[in-house]
Amino acid sequence: MATANARRRLRERPVGVTIVLTIVGYTLVIGTFVADIPIYPDLTNAQVNAFTHAIAGINAVTTVLLVLGWYWIRTGEVEKHRLAMTGAFTTILLFLVVYLIRVGGGGTKEFVGQELVRNVYLVMLAIHILLSIVAVPVVLYALILGLTHTPTELRDTAHARVGRIAAGSWILSLVLGIVTYLMLNHIYGYEFASMLVPSF
Repeated sequence: MATANARRRLRERPVGVTIVLTIVGYTLVIGTFVADIPIYPDLTNAQVNAFTHAIAGINAVTTVLLVLGWYWIRTGEVEKHRLAMTGAFTTILLFLVVYLIRVGGGGTKEFVGQELVRNVYLVMLAIHILLSIVAVPVVLYALILGLTHTPTELRDTAHARVGRIAAGSWILSLVLGIVTYLMLNHIYGYEFASMLVPSF
């Protein structure tokens, strides 16, 4: 009964639920960056690196699921599309948990490289972050519509239009995230942010 009521609420108020979930997500991320919330363990540099590699792997899996979901809906395989997109959302929730633990545990790195390359890296990183911020509400809205409506009902909603924007921005953000990960961790170099803070 509770599940049916929750589903009905989601179905009747997709915009309101999207707004609430977006605010919760933004609050978690901003709170982790700004406030020193004592819920995260202090991480060693080796643990930060392990979390960083795990995040890149999760993002790669999410990208593959999104591309498959996009392909399957274009070929009319609705159930495969639904499974791929639900899977992508599940992996991105896993990403959020791992990312917050890494950042909350002190795992911030700074790019070390030539100025021109560093500028290119920072531009790509900025676009990645901006797209990830913008993608949150459209991804949530498309997901809520997809989970609460039948394929026939979805034709009368904004799911397809919003889904194209959500998937496109999400895929581009993930690809840029993977490229910046490779630049930072494998092609050029980094220093842990704490190493860059002068001691007095």
